[in-house]
Amino acid sequence: MAENTTSPDDVQENNNDDTRKRPGKKPLIILAIVVGVMVIVALVWWLLTRNEESTDDAFTDGDVVTIAPKVAGYVTELRVKDNQRVKKGDLLVVIDPRDATAQRDQAQAQLGLATAQLHQAQAQLELSKVQYPAQRDEAQAQVLKAQADLANAEAAYRRQRGVDPRATTQQNIDSANAQLRSAQAQLASARAQLEVAEQVQLQIRQQETNVEARQQQVAQAKAQLETEELNLSWTEVRAPFDGFVTKRNVQDGTLVQAGTALFSLVSPDIWVVANFKESQLERMRPGNKVSIKVDAWPDLQLEGHIDSIQQGSGSKFAAFPSENATGNFVKIVQRVPVKIVIDKGLDVNKPLPLGLSVEPKVTLE
Repeated sequence: MAENTTSPDDVQENNNDDTRKRPGKKPLIILAIVVGVMVIVALVWWLLTRNEESTDDAFTDGDVVTIAPKVAGYVTELRVKDNQRVKKGDLLVVIDPRDATAQRDQAQAQLGLATAQLHQAQAQLELSKVQYPAQRDEAQAQVLKAQADLANAEAAYRRQRGVDPRATTQQNIDSANAQLRSAQAQLASARAQLEVAEQVQLQIRQQETNVEARQQQVAQAKAQLETEELNLSWTEVRAPFDGFVTKRNVQDGTLVQAGTALFSLVSPDIWVVANFKESQLERMRPGNKVSIKVDAWPDLQLEGHIDSIQQGSGSKFAAFPSENATGNFVKIVQRVPVKIVIDKGLDVNKPLPLGLSVEPKVTLE
């Protein structure tokens, strides 16, 4: 009968096999702890960010005005430099004013002439109020005199015709007849002059219309003078508001035309335009608080609020808006511009030029 014997090497090999077949619980516990931590972190992150919306499609914006003259001429003075800050009303550019000054002086002379003619017409009107009634009275007196002369001529004529022909001559008769006809003609002329002289109110009204015409000429001359003075004032280009001079393309001696862009003026009032996805707008309202990070200044922390939400997506106001009713339609998530006003955090030593990339984070209510 054979004996069962086991060597030490066999025993060691069996122990190693048992160890490989039955791993310990420690790795499973570590894995469970890692998964639990990840779940907790994800839950905390969700709780902290579920009331926030952010986007990296945002940039700084502000008011920009193109400065252009309203008159043509040579630039005689340029009083600003690139990126210089100016105040409202500051003189920026002076255009040669000599042409405008000459036209202004000519308009002043025309106004002086029109004013003198008006004064003359007014004096003539006052004179006519005395002169025309006097002429009427004089005409009435001339009629009475003509009537008396006619009566004398008729009496003389009758005497010559009533006497014995031997007591007078034919010459006397003809003379009396001529005097009679002359007196009749003078009476007719006096009556005609009286008809004209009696139109006193009409004659005065004629002088009044002359005064009114002169007054309109004075008004026209004043308007022309104001126009020329305005043209003269336009030879001085001034700042419409506080801001920074940018994109200057004018030098001393440059010949500029009306409407030529000299430079742009950027307002120091800066805001943020953030293009949020349409799916992010559900709980977004004007007044929501916003924290803003600026790529150019990583350590600059800005705070603001939503001012308004544009009533239209960005593509709707593009130069070539999409026509979804034509061709094959592919749904694309639209972005809507949101204006964010900066409330605090600005630093004068860290300027915010227009167009800087920012990342706003909106706290939803």
